[in-house]
Amino acid sequence: MKKIYPTAAAALDGLLHDGMFIAAGGFGLCGIPELLLDAIKDAGTKDLTFASNNAGVDDFGIGILLQTRQVKKMISSYVGENAEFMRQYLSGELELEFNPQGTLAERMRAGGCGIPGFYTKTGVGTVIADGKEHKDFNGETYIMEEGIFADLSIVKAWKADETGNLVFRKTARNFNPPAAMCGKTCVVEVEEIVPTGSLDPDTIHLPGIYVHRLIQGDHEKRIEQRTTRPAA
Repeated sequence: MKKIYPTAAAALDGLLHDGMFIAAGGFGLCGIPELLLDAIKDAGTKDLTFASNNAGVDDFGIGILLQTRQVKKMISSYVGENAEFMRQYLSGELELEFNPQGTLAERMRAGGCGIPGFYTKTGVGTVIADGKEHKDFNGETYIMEEGIFADLSIVKAWKADETGNLVFRKTARNFNPPAAMCGKTCVVEVEEIVPTGSLDPDTIHLPGIYVHRLIQGDHEKRIEQRTTRPAA
């Protein structure tokens, strides 16, 4: 099966449709599938639901799709760096489903493993638990969370071989592996594609069975918050 495509637009060809559910990797601005997000923006696909830890910033990451009003709903943990997100949410233009970070990661992983739901103590007694099933185990109360099953996964990795085995770079791994697992189709952008067999099997973070399409491209190396010492 051919997995390598020349551009992000080519890799997404035939996969996008209005109203779809997309799981996206990344944490802050680290490990963001920026080329694929740009291609979704250019395609004009709208009424999108995104499961992603956060919504980027105003001019990068999912933030560019908020600017063009292509996102209908976010399933997220942290949205504090995006002024346009805040404006749309407070004005009722954007639907938001808050998830604790660990819960969001486990919901993605569960979906990728075919697990429809699981119990967790996280969120018990808060608004997170509203409307969810409660169950006691050994005298402790848990809430039911559902696995995430997305139409499409978009993620960023450091290296891939030609069959789609992935290696992530340090903290850029973050939400990318579970996000990759939970989509019906997974499209990955990487910094380098190497020949099959050249990666040490023990270094592979996500096996190629989860990866359907690949692109290689140049990426920005943004810093979300830069803090330095005052000049002497």
